[in-house]
Amino acid sequence: MLRVLRFLAFLLFPLVTIAQKKADTIDVSLLKLYPKKNPLPVRRPVLQLQTVQLPEADLKLKVNYWRNWVSFGININQAAFSDNWSGGGVNSIAIGSLFNYKTDYTKDYKNYVSELILQYGKLKNRDQMQRKTNDRIFWDNKIGLKLSKNWNFFGSLNFESQFDAGYNYSKTKAGEEVRTSISKFMSPGYLTESLGFEFKPGKAFSLRIGTGTARQTFVLDTALYRNNSKNFGVPVGKRMRNELAFQLVTNYEKDVFENVHLKARYNMFANYEKLNNMDSRLDVTVTAKVNRLVNVTVTGVGIYDDDQSDQIQASQALALGLIYKFPR
Repeated sequence: MLRVLRFLAFLLFPLVTIAQKKADTIDVSLLKLYPKKNPLPVRRPVLQLQTVQLPEADLKLKVNYWRNWVSFGININQAAFSDNWSGGGVNSIAIGSLFNYKTDYTKDYKNYVSELILQYGKLKNRDQMQRKTNDRIFWDNKIGLKLSKNWNFFGSLNFESQFDAGYNYSKTKAGEEVRTSISKFMSPGYLTESLGFEFKPGKAFSLRIGTGTARQTFVLDTALYRNNSKNFGVPVGKRMRNELAFQLVTNYEKDVFENVHLKARYNMFANYEKLNNMDSRLDVTVTAKVNRLVNVTVTGVGIYDDDQSDQIQASQALALGLIYKFPR
């Protein structure tokens, strides 16, 4: 019996050894296990965007339909010479000032524009009386109702006069300088009301066609005709003259170059009683910006009004000074 058991053990020993070796061996391929793609499938959500209308009261928003521009400046010119200056010269000082305010209200088809221009300047030469270099009050108001993309129906009110008295200067036989008053505040003064159509294809250019225009010319100093024979068209002894006319007003304002601004305004006034003799005024201002505050300004004015003079009047000025604009 013992021999039989030994024989069986001899036969089973190799099999047990092989099984033990297989049990101690790890199949590396079993470690390379990857999850399947999308093992847990998820349905993609469907996004739906909807417009939600909120009352303006809930938003608490305030819309400002007003736009404002303000500019004011001053320029000073001065020259001084010693008494023995061989080249000749006159001691002088000149001061000029400018204030310009413009506001614009635009909402839906309604528009309101108001512009105020105030200019005043004085010049004093040695051994001479003071003289004005500039003197103007200009206030223009316009209400427009949009008719189409480029056309508006408008109504306007315009006022123009001056601050100070104006003089003619002459000398007596003794060489003494004397002056004669030829104008002053509200002598003359102009008030113009106009109704018509406005063509405005863009921000830079506009043309007003005033088919129904009335202008009142005021000369409150009834004795002014003694020094000014035309009396600005107002009958002697009267303080006001009323005219009905056709009017054209053209405005152009744009930055033509970098730091160079051009502003031009042309006004044509044709009295229905004498359409062949029209009053015209052209104002041109070119402003070149030197730096944040310093500007060079060139202004030119041309006027033809037979109630003032039978010839064209012209003035020109060049100024270097300080101008501050808001907003910048």
